[in-house]
Amino acid sequence: MKFVSVMTSESPGGGEFAAVNMLEALAKRGHSAVLLTDQPEIADGREVEVRSIDLGPKLSRSSYGHLAPRWPRLLQTLREALGREAPYDALVLHFKKEQLLGSLLPKRLRPRLIWAEWGPVPRQMTRGPGRLAYLAAARRTDLIFAVSAGTRDSLQGVGIPGRCVHIVPNAVPVGRAQFSAEGRARVRSQCGIPDDALVVGCVSRFHAKKPNAVAVDAVVELGRDDVHLIMAGEGEDEANLRRHAEPLGERAHFLPTPGPDIANICSAFDVSVFCPSPTEGAPLAVIHSMFAGRPCVATGDEGVAGLIVPGAGAIASSEHDSGALAEILREYLDDASRREREGAAALEIAERTFAASAVAAKIETLVEPRRSHQ
Repeated sequence: MKFVSVMTSESPGGGEFAAVNMLEALAKRGHSAVLLTDQPEIADGREVEVRSIDLGPKLSRSSYGHLAPRWPRLLQTLREALGREAPYDALVLHFKKEQLLGSLLPKRLRPRLIWAEWGPVPRQMTRGPGRLAYLAAARRTDLIFAVSAGTRDSLQGVGIPGRCVHIVPNAVPVGRAQFSAEGRARVRSQCGIPDDALVVGCVSRFHAKKPNAVAVDAVVELGRDDVHLIMAGEGEDEANLRRHAEPLGERAHFLPTPGPDIANICSAFDVSVFCPSPTEGAPLAVIHSMFAGRPCVATGDEGVAGLIVPGAGAIASSEHDSGALAEILREYLDDASRREREGAAALEIAERTFAASAVAAKIETLVEPRRSHQ
């Protein structure tokens, strides 16, 4: 089968990398996978064909006024790009702008229309005109992949019938995701982190809606000279995070969005911290930490309830509280055997749930029966 996917975004984040993982998993099972995007670097070194397309910024309250007058032209741009890829078997759309545009395409360009939902339905799509437009577009969709049970429940809460929604977890390429001793040593050496130092790490998009400053403040509150902090990501909130990290001096390390290097980055951690936004799906940063055998501590339960379980990590009971997070981190940092035990448990969960080949096989079973009835 040939899968064509459209995904445009201002900057790469968890959803973008998760989408590439899904497409590559399908490619490795012998399918053709093509990605139309304005962020071609997210597929560097991956078995995914990339085409350039510019559909403007993500649809949001702030961008709506800019996008609305351009809607006819954006639709024409999308039609022309997809026409060059035709024929294909399935069109996979990830974000709201493309999903709304996709519903307006002629049938030959949406032979089987699939939405991949990487988190709960945004607030602007849960009520009023936004909800009506979203539900109208959904009626032309053949399949909806929800990355987690929470995302599925959010879709059903808006009014999408449960029979249309299927849970399809993040697909992670196991071979590239697991712990690397060489990668751990290299990342620490590049950062100037001593071999015997402890590292608290956070992989995230640096966006104001993600309370990453809680992770920074917690490491500062630990007050320990043997603990370093790695913040891996990019975004408009970076300057603010660097200000919070100033008390750590040379023990604070800011790295760019990891991309293919994420397994090595996570391997350099001793404990991984995740600070969820209010609209998390199944965060890829947590899953990669699990594959690297790192226990993960979250500052809230959005997107990680059922993913981070007792014995394989922890979720702070006081949400987004740096003091509460510091206490949990202190327990892990002082107990190497606990880190090893819970990291091993996290790895076992990740391999059982998110291995790319298993996820791709599930997608095949969902798509192929519909193919036989065409």
